[in-house]
Amino acid sequence: MLKRRRLKPTDTLKDRLISFAKEAREKASQLQSCPEKDELLRRARQAEIAAHLDNWATSPGLQPPK
Repeated sequence: MLKRRRLKPTDTLKDRLISFAKEAREKASQLQSCPEKDELLRRARQAEIAAHLDNWATSPGLQPPK
């Protein structure tokens, strides 16, 4: 049986999402108005929202229900 190689990410999820959003916005800024640019900007916004939610979910102030 083959053993699966497991690579652990070196950056946090928040850092990866923010870098993805930054790269997507840079690519979109090089394009003129087109559906591809709109899609890149939409995905960048989604990544930023996900990073914000991850930050909120992992904050020390958040307590589990009792």
